[in-house]
Amino acid sequence: MATGSRTLWKGAITFGLVHIPVGLHTAATEEGVDFDWLDKRSMDPVGYKRVNKRTGREITKENIVKGVEYEDDKYVIISPEEIEAVFPKTTQTITIERFIEANELPFVFLERPYYVAPINKSDKVYTLLREALISTGKIGLAKVVIATKQHLAALVPSGPALVLSLLRWGDEVKTLDSLDLPAEGRKSVSAAELKMATQLVEEMSGKWNPADFKDEFRIQVMKLVEKKAKAGEGKTVLEPEEEALQSADVIDLTALLQRSLKGGGKPSDKSATKAPAKQASKASAKKAPAKSAARKSGTERKAA
Repeated sequence: MATGSRTLWKGAITFGLVHIPVGLHTAATEEGVDFDWLDKRSMDPVGYKRVNKRTGREITKENIVKGVEYEDDKYVIISPEEIEAVFPKTTQTITIERFIEANELPFVFLERPYYVAPINKSDKVYTLLREALISTGKIGLAKVVIATKQHLAALVPSGPALVLSLLRWGDEVKTLDSLDLPAEGRKSVSAAELKMATQLVEEMSGKWNPADFKDEFRIQVMKLVEKKAKAGEGKTVLEPEEEALQSADVIDLTALLQRSLKGGGKPSDKSATKAPAKQASKASAKKAPAKSAARKSGTERKAA
């Protein structure tokens, strides 16, 4: 089971005029088999080349521009300056914009979880938010910028922790309109069929234990890798460790709860600018957790 340890991001949860200093920790790991390309003649790593797909010739980085296809084979070129101008600004805040019923959020929107832990002596106000969410049955919908990318996220209580689950945006989830699905309700099944199906479900029911479920393919491949390594046939490759982002200067403002209620829960422009006194640099932002996911997906594409 994955556990959070190294702090990957530091900032604050904000709602109304309240700031809760927190750090993000990885809550999940990708344990699939990582196949790299190697030259079988020399065992050298095989990389990628930038190639002009029409001529087949290699092209230098200086001659590459970024374009977005708006019609078949028609592109608009976007300059680095234009991309920079619309990049989301790093604010080091998890800004809760709305509280919703926990059962309102479909599982299909969940994408990547992070554990959220209090820092800078914010335990009391962290506990206050966690217990308020538990007692109301609510979760917080928030926006957060990680590695220069803005995410929609859900802040969910889970035991003693708050979990920040990055979500897919609304237009990234397909609707059910194109699927031929049976109508909701029991009209299409008999009472006897439903009784037998319900009985089978009950007989197969049990407690949730993640240790009961394992990736058997990965286990078998890694056993083979271990056997070959012991026979002197293997090589060890170590991934470089990621550096944590710089922390923003954030303040525990528990006392502003009352003012938030009186003011409708909306911070003034002046108050909002006080929380993040420093912004993470672009160099630090590139080392955030999302970068690891991008590097991982690139390797998976090689395997495909």
